[in-house]
Amino acid sequence: MAYMIAYRNTFYHPNHHITMSNICPITKKGTKMAGGYSNRTRATKYNPTGMVRKYPNLQKKRIYVPELKKFFILKISTEAIKTINKNGAYATLKKAGLIK
Repeated sequence: MAYMIAYRNTFYHPNHHITMSNICPITKKGTKMAGGYSNRTRATKYNPTGMVRKYPNLQKKRIYVPELKKFFILKISTEAIKTINKNGAYATLKKAGLIK
């Protein structure tokens, strides 16, 4: 039976990866602070709702690179997925500095 280890206020399990931050390694997209906008604001006069954090659309993808004959598991944005489909996995990952 595997035991969970406390690691900086998070729990690490030997079979699971420590989660990465919400930044795409290819497009460098991260979180943004933006103004919240309620439906009441649209319906009536100006009524500020404060700032809200907006997160990028990150997906966990398993990408095969035929030149290296390897699979890579990456947490990338949907824009990066489109870039990989257009330019190829090897060229895109090499340009981002993820492979040598």
